[in-house]
Order: sequence, then C-alpha cells, then structure tokens
Amino acid sequence: MVGLLDISSQRFMTKPTQLYEGKAKIVYTTDDSDLLLTYFKDDATAFNAQKRGTITGKGQINCAISRHLFQMLEAQGIPTHYVDCPSDREMRVKAVTIVPIEVIVRNLAAGSLCKQTGLALGTQIDPPLVEYCYKNDSLGDPLLTRDRLLLLNLATPEELDYIRQMSLDIDRHLSAFFQECGIILVDFKLEFGRDRQNNIILADEISPDTCRLWKQGETDPQARILDKDRFRQDLGDVESAYKQVLERVLGQAK
Repeated sequence: MVGLLDISSQRFMTKPTQLYEGKAKIVYTTDDSDLLLTYFKDDATAFNAQKRGTITGKGQINCAISRHLFQMLEAQGIPTHYVDCPSDREMRVKAVTIVPIEVIVRNLAAGSLCKQTGLALGTQIDPPLVEYCYKNDSLGDPLLTRDRLLLLNLATPEELDYIRQMSLDIDRHLSAFFQECGIILVDFKLEFGRDRQNNIILADEISPDTCRLWKQGETDPQARILDKDRFRQDLGDVESAYKQVLERVLGQAK
C-alpha cells in the first residue's frame, strides 16, 4: 500500500484516510467530502472468502474495464458513481451510501442457479432473471425475496422497483456491448448506492470479478470462461483471461 499513499499524497492536500477495505478494493477519503478514492487490489476470493489468492495485475485490469463500462453506461443515461481514474489502479467516485443489496441479473443458467434448481449449465433465461442477495458477510449474503428485503427495510418499494428496472436496462446495454466484443454476458452482480441527494446510482465495479463472461464461438466449456470462474474452479490462465476481456473492451470502446 506504500505505492498508493506515495501517489495519492501528491494529489491531495491531506493524507487520505482509509474508510473501508473489502475483498477486492480499498476506499479512501479525499479533500472533497463528496468524492472518495477507490484502490483496486490484486487479491482474489471465492466462496465467501473461503478461497483466497492473488491474480497478478487484476487491480489494474478491473479498474480499466470498470472505467470504460461506467463511461459507456453513463452515455446511455445510467447514473453511476464514476468520476475519473487518477492512476491505473485508482478510481475517483462519488460518495454514496451503499444499499445493502447485491442484485444478480442472469441471462444464462450458471453457478448457484444450476446447483439450486437443476437447470442445465447454459440454459437460456428469457426474460432475464433478477435476484437479490442481502449484503451481509456474517449471514453469507443470503438470497432474499422482495418481501424479505422490505421486511428488513433495506430499500423502499419504489427504490426496489427503480433498482430492478435499472438493472434490466444495464443488462441490455452490457449484453449488447459485450456481444460486439465477441463475449457472452452470462450473468453479473450489481451494487447501488444513495448519493448525497438520496438518488440511487450504480456503484462498485463491473469486471470479470463481478460478471460471468464466455467467449463467443468457443464450444469447450472450460476454454470459453473469461472470468473469475477460472480462479474458482482452478482452471489456470486467470490473468490471461482477464487480459483478453480488457483487450476486447478497449478495442470496442475506441
């Protein structure tokens, strides 16, 4: 972390204070109370952090991919917390209060959905399935119904309606973008936050850490994987897969 503080101290009048460290990122204060600085780590976790490791260069790759996807979504009218990237591992973002709900949008059956329902891997889901998990590590981020979300006062009915519709809009834009990149967007996780005006905006990141991404035209079920499932399943070539996604995203973003 010395590198981060050395770099950041040149940009801010006061030394940034660490607010939070998660599995993939560290969040710092800035001189502007409306802005935070997010540092993307190379740390990798899976199965609620039961499996841990390092993916070399992941922080830089995920920061770059998230930047381009946030910019693309902003251009499509989706409000996000993205502001800019002062360095290749750092993203300046709007300060938000995270809504403690992880939204999962599924276009094809994979992962826990197959285990819990018996659906075959790759089964088409039309219309896309929207699911909600309670962001609570001590409870293991359980899958919750809408009624349970309301019971816990995690969001208002209006906010949940807005989050659901925005998630589906994001899915539509991301699916189209990734298709042009030669990538299938299988499913992905989103997080939202309330800004200082209490508006719900997209937060966190969009990357191979938070999306299942398959290479179009690849029939080998392992070779097609371009996301963190390579780490989860010990398939190897994790760094190479992440780099492929970055190269395709950058190529399409030009």
